Amino acid sequence: MTIPRRTVAGIALVLMMGACATAPPCPAPAKSATQVDLYFGRDIGGRAEVSEAQWTRFVDEEVTPRFPAGLTVTDARGQYRDTQTGKIDRERSKRLTVLVDDLAASRPKFEAIATAYKQRFKQQSVLKIEAPICAAF
Repeated sequence: MTIPRRTVAGIALVLMMGACATAPPCPAPAKSATQVDLYFGRDIGGRAEVSEAQWTRFVDEEVTPRFPAGLTVTDARGQYRDTQTGKIDRERSKRLTVLVDDLAASRPKFEAIATAYKQRFKQQSVLKIEAPICAAF
């Protein structure tokens, strides 16, 4: 049995439209937002570690001015494959969490923070994760 192309195209269109559906609205009193997490490795070239004082100064100078409404910092431990040596590196890290209403307007701020950290502490990368959420205070 063969299925006509027109039928296949119609089914594909319906499936694609369903994939474009927006998420249901957040239940009151929550509002839609985006949670952005940045992960910062603290190892500086295998010789030293970004100290708590250096981290605090970085947050005060680079993060707080861009997101004065609030943020959360948590200690973490991570591992990754070094892109230059191929070796698995494990290190202490910091996770910065910020909730934003306008992700498009906030992206350049996050990029500036990541760039500043990489330059200041000689890092290869800063991991960024964006996730839609419902938030209520």
